Amino acid sequence: MGFGVFIHRADSIYEDSPAERYQFPSPYFKRAAECVNDWIIYYEPTKVPITRGYYAVAKVSQIVPDPTAPDMYLALIEPGTYLDFSNPVALTLAGEYVERGLLNAQGSLSGRAQSAVRSLSREDFNRIIGLGLGEEDQKLPRTGHATPATGFHEDQTAFLHEQERDRVTYISSRAVRDRVFRQVVLSAYDERCAISGIKLINGGGRAEVEAAHIQPVASEGPDIVNNGLALSGTVHWMFDRGLISLDDDLGVLVSRQANDPEAVRALVNKSGKATPPHRLLDRPHPRFLKWHRDNCFKH
Repeated sequence: MGFGVFIHRADSIYEDSPAERYQFPSPYFKRAAECVNDWIIYYEPTKVPITRGYYAVAKVSQIVPDPTAPDMYLALIEPGTYLDFSNPVALTLAGEYVERGLLNAQGSLSGRAQSAVRSLSREDFNRIIGLGLGEEDQKLPRTGHATPATGFHEDQTAFLHEQERDRVTYISSRAVRDRVFRQVVLSAYDERCAISGIKLINGGGRAEVEAAHIQPVASEGPDIVNNGLALSGTVHWMFDRGLISLDDDLGVLVSRQANDPEAVRALVNKSGKATPPHRLLDRPHPRFLKWHRDNCFKH
């Protein structure tokens, strides 16, 4: 077992779905196999416009031959482990490479930087996780947990110092994952309710909007921005109870079981559609929307 880095870009020629699987050619088999039952960090190369750098973490459950392509393999991601970073990490910070393992003995960038699959030291893993998850954004709403997770409010270690604490337990914490998912989703939607269009900031500077899973975690929904919606409290309550849903074009559906459907429709954007996030890649995935219509929405 060991940590690793998987290079991925949205316009990749490979059949990737970062929260579920990562496709790679046979030359990378040995390196990928070393990551089974351990964690990898996804990295978006610098050639990608507005690259996110190191942007997510996930756990590899197994490596299997790709049944659709010869000499190709799939690294299967353990369900429920994928997590977008609330603070994507650049390749370099303050002139220093975040991933120290990319440097050769002379301190220069080595050819390892071009490897789509590569090993990652525990020190580099902990450093990138610490920077990627960061501390709680004070503009965001409280998590609702009476006691924050261990290390939740600790001061962030300076960049040049090694992270001594193992981050694996930290990123597995439900409280931490909820907090990071909320940050990612609210940032994608500019802290605005996708269905009502309302953006409210309370007296303390916190956004009065919540991050909703389209397919709930309890039903194996992943902590990925494409499975999230920014919703006001009332709209979130209706969405979770199936009184409203979305079609694949983000059109708002109102249940016939709503006791006051006209009042519900009055809360919806004038367009009748949910406002999508800024980035097209962050848009709710049709698979999760279909799950909600099939399993939650009261037709």
